[in-house]
Amino acid sequence: MNSVSHVQEVMERVRADGVQFMNLQFTDIFGTLKSLTIPVGRLQESLTNGTWFDGSSIQGFARICESDMLLRPDPSTYSVVPWRPAEAREARMICDVHTPDGQPFEGDPRHILRRALQRARDMGFLYHVGPELEFFLLERNGIQVSREPHDPAGYFDMGPRDRALDVRREITFALKAMGMEVEMEHHECAPGQHEIDIRYSEALSAADQALTLKYAVKSVSYRCGLHATFMPKPFFGVNGSGMHTHQSLTDLQGKNVFFDPDAHYRLSRLARSFVAGQLLHARAMSAVLSPTVNSYKRLTPGYEAPVYICWGQINRSALIRIPGHAIAWQNSARAELRCPDPSCNPYLAFAVMLHAGLDGIERGLEPPEPVDENVYGFDDDRLAERSIGTLPGSLGEALEAMKQCSLMREALGEHTFSYYLRAKRQEWDAFRIHVTDWEVDRYLEML
Repeated sequence: MNSVSHVQEVMERVRADGVQFMNLQFTDIFGTLKSLTIPVGRLQESLTNGTWFDGSSIQGFARICESDMLLRPDPSTYSVVPWRPAEAREARMICDVHTPDGQPFEGDPRHILRRALQRARDMGFLYHVGPELEFFLLERNGIQVSREPHDPAGYFDMGPRDRALDVRREITFALKAMGMEVEMEHHECAPGQHEIDIRYSEALSAADQALTLKYAVKSVSYRCGLHATFMPKPFFGVNGSGMHTHQSLTDLQGKNVFFDPDAHYRLSRLARSFVAGQLLHARAMSAVLSPTVNSYKRLTPGYEAPVYICWGQINRSALIRIPGHAIAWQNSARAELRCPDPSCNPYLAFAVMLHAGLDGIERGLEPPEPVDENVYGFDDDRLAERSIGTLPGSLGEALEAMKQCSLMREALGEHTFSYYLRAKRQEWDAFRIHVTDWEVDRYLEML
């Protein structure tokens, strides 16, 4: 329950901002943004007692026989929605989901991440992440979305080839108005592909901000006559969109515990154990970090996406990279996990990543020798010699790995673990039995 002072603070900001409507936002199990809107006259009651809603139609939430659920707005997530009309000004808050008896709902993705963060805190750590979300901008004619990229530009290109320069600026202004700090925005490798990086922060805040960034990118792009997609691999033959995520642990006083000035890569023993845990559980985490059928079209050699389970410093073919510039200073020591993509639920993604790293620390694991060569050039014998495994090649394979992993069950909780596996198995089966255009083109006349 929000304190009286927090309620008063939000109400004062609402009056000062001239807000008339409040969007109460949360996500389903797959990270899809959901929202219900209340007039500002109902806001104080919502902040004090919560707002009831029917959870039976939300993916991964309650059954019809237990549908009543409660949204509790988090005052720290308050922000005005800058692209909505001033005459009917809207704000939003991200909510925690509770059951009728006032307990946190075990299937709420935000609660699942909170549990992971509490495990870290109990071990004396705070978890910080910095996700880098990539996306494509496509042409749009009314409500009809084109399959064509908005521009022909490439990596770090400028205008006039980068025709979306002004769109990214508008998105950046919107994010700033919502209280977020953008560190960098630029054109990515593929035509129509872009990246916006938000400031490194504690994991719950970073997940909220990743959700907000996707909300802003889609909304502002639509107002600019374009369609934004976070689909991992919308086009064959060019780079897909990832969500490379930088990670570090600090102690409870804020000191980075990944840094050791006398160690290889200046990476502490604790950091190496964290990396080892993520390498060990990489295949099982894949179903959450790369959660769609399309995700595995991105995870193929040759397009800067990781395939091989190894780590290194200068090696962008590795699953985990230790950025060279980041370990020059103690507070910047970090490990970059390169397999997540922006179709994931960031709350669940950061939760399983943290659990895997903490498992490595608790067990005192040591990672294999780092690999600073291009692993894409290794043949099978060389991969076997270095004991380098591979990520799953399909969603079906990833789900099997997840199913066998007790850590994933612990990280997600029984409710979400079971529902997620069941729903994603249905998605995989629907794809598996579908007859694609590729099959018809290849086999219809040949056979």
